[in-house]
Amino acid sequence: RSVKSHSQGTATAAADTQLAGEVKAQLAAGNRAKACERFEILVSSHQRRASRIAYYYLRNPAEVDEAVQDAFLKAFTHLPSFREQLFFELWFTRILTNGCFDRLKARSRRRRWMVPVDDTETEQQDWIARQPADGLSPEAALLQAERNAELLAAVDLLPQRQRAVVLLSQFEGHPTRDVAAMLELSEATVRVHLFRAIRTLRRRLQGPSWLAARPASDAGEAKA
Repeated sequence: RSVKSHSQGTATAAADTQLAGEVKAQLAAGNRAKACERFEILVSSHQRRASRIAYYYLRNPAEVDEAVQDAFLKAFTHLPSFREQLFFELWFTRILTNGCFDRLKARSRRRRWMVPVDDTETEQQDWIARQPADGLSPEAALLQAERNAELLAAVDLLPQRQRAVVLLSQFEGHPTRDVAAMLELSEATVRVHLFRAIRTLRRRLQGPSWLAARPASDAGEAKA
């Protein structure tokens, strides 16, 4: 990230956190209708990003919608325990990722007792096709979608914590300290998970340059 985009992101995160504090205050005062109205602004702001993160984990559009709705409902219900020292974005992402982990565990338990009928591949392809192409030609967009699908398939094979670290740091661009806060891990543990994940993914994908450059804030942390 550039310094400018990083500062803009920090300002937006601070504004969202202030808004979450206002919602919390409205709930404490018993003004639930007003709290709901203000919380809708947060939902609109984070809906698209939340859906993207949930899809990284779940790959099923219907389940993604449920997971995101559940996460927003849980966030609203637990706002009285929200501490403004932690950005709302980080706090909410922790709720969302924990919910996705729970769904993956439940899915794994179901598969022990059921023969799965997997009709999600077409849904996944449709979901990828609906994403903005950022001005790419149809051919380039298709190639990018294929590469993304290959990468996501490789990420799926990673252990749970490594997968979470890769998704949040490399796909979403969060610095190490924020990923650590979201996953309730130490920064050193996050770096170890990321190193091991990158090494595994490079070996599986047989290429050294699939990952995006590390966020500028991480580079600063490394020098510190």
